[in-house]
Amino acid sequence: MSTPVSAIRNLGPAFEAACTAAGIHSAEEVRALGPDATYARLLRNGTQPHFIGYYVLVMGLQNRPWNDCKGAEKKALRARFDQIKAEAFDQELDGFERIMDQIGVRPAQKKGQPGG
Repeated sequence: MSTPVSAIRNLGPAFEAACTAAGIHSAEEVRALGPDATYARLLRNGTQPHFIGYYVLVMGLQNRPWNDCKGAEKKALRARFDQIKAEAFDQELDGFERIMDQIGVRPAQKKGQPGG
């Protein structure tokens, strides 16, 4: 029997729905993939990148409160997030689009849609 993704600490129904849409159907799958591969899969499936969402996943898999991430650990996680985002989400954007997204000028686009 499989355990719902939302059974992982800090992860709720919205995260579970994003996982389901990306073909991840259980907490066991999330644990087996690990936080980086799970988050990359979500991004490739059209989830908009958000650092807090990533570190909430990391903390949840460590059974820690979502806001337990601080200091050097948070800085290291930010570097991992940026790398995952660059590899799984930013590949299709040209430099100008990347900058516009970073400063929040363009509306969010889903991959596969015009402009996304």
